[in-house]
Amino acid sequence: MRPTKPVLLVALVLLAHAGLLWVLQAQWQPKLVIKALPDPVFLTLLRPAASPVRVAPTKPKRAPAPSVAAADASPPASTLHAADAPVEVPAQEAPSPQAQASDAGPQEAPRPAPPDAQEPSKTDYAKPEDTPKADTWPADTRVSYRMRGYYRGEVYGSAKVQWQRQQDIYQVQLDMRMALLFQVSMVSQGRLTEAGLVPQAYEERFLSARRSVAFDREWLRLHDGRQVPKPPGVQDTASQFVELSHRFATGRQTLAVGNVVQVWLARPGGVDFWTYDVTEVVDLPTPLLGPVQAFHLKPRPLANPRGDIIAELWLAPSLQYLPVRVRIALGGDNFVDLLVERIEQGSAPAAAK
Repeated sequence: MRPTKPVLLVALVLLAHAGLLWVLQAQWQPKLVIKALPDPVFLTLLRPAASPVRVAPTKPKRAPAPSVAAADASPPASTLHAADAPVEVPAQEAPSPQAQASDAGPQEAPRPAPPDAQEPSKTDYAKPEDTPKADTWPADTRVSYRMRGYYRGEVYGSAKVQWQRQQDIYQVQLDMRMALLFQVSMVSQGRLTEAGLVPQAYEERFLSARRSVAFDREWLRLHDGRQVPKPPGVQDTASQFVELSHRFATGRQTLAVGNVVQVWLARPGGVDFWTYDVTEVVDLPTPLLGPVQAFHLKPRPLANPRGDIIAELWLAPSLQYLPVRVRIALGGDNFVDLLVERIEQGSAPAAAK
């Protein structure tokens, strides 16, 4: 029996609508430029450097009355060895996000400043002429973590953050595996510049679902197809780990209790201005590296949060300011807590051209 003309017409209309939806969906999805870099070769295990512990001056011993010649000399002073002295970076006034936006050039679209940007900030930035060049970026690095957490009961797993670069291209990948419950992967790829990391593509994978952000010159294209203005210096969830570590390791910003760390973060659902308070210095007991001194960075609540996910960071100066602990709150009593297990590094990379 041949199909009637109305049935054929309905079938053609449905096919046309399906084709149109496919085209629109393809246009809405950000066009990513992520091209996986070759697997790095790790040659060494990173160990903690000598901690910058202050040495208290010793009490001078009672000495005989000085002679006339000795009386003319200045008394000995208690000194601190250079190897033991902590390095202090002079504090400078932090530019507000509005000032950063104006410095970014005419291509940056104006945007309202976040509420926290109006408060006095102790964030310390180096002057543009002092910004480190791209050859100060670290060698290929992989930080492996032991992971524990709670999700309808106690769960355990592993995680790693891997950084690698080729010339002026970088890639940061965060992978978390927790038993048979879930596997999460976050990948950031972009360019190295004298001012810091410039992401070009970011992708999140949770089980079989993928969500992404594409970074254009002036705009961010979110997962749902929306375009929003690109803030100056914007990072993503994965790139922020390396960007913040590099700021402190090169002296672009001072890491000290009482300071704040500010960064724009883009995720598939939107972009937010994050402010971290440096609240304390703690000695973390790690399983293989022993006690490691780390600065605790705690984020302030967002004015308009997009969810319950909040990440706290602990950065270790003795381990190139890498994150040695990351605690991610997932809402309610659910969380995952990553504690460093080992850090592997490759050979020093060639300078970016």
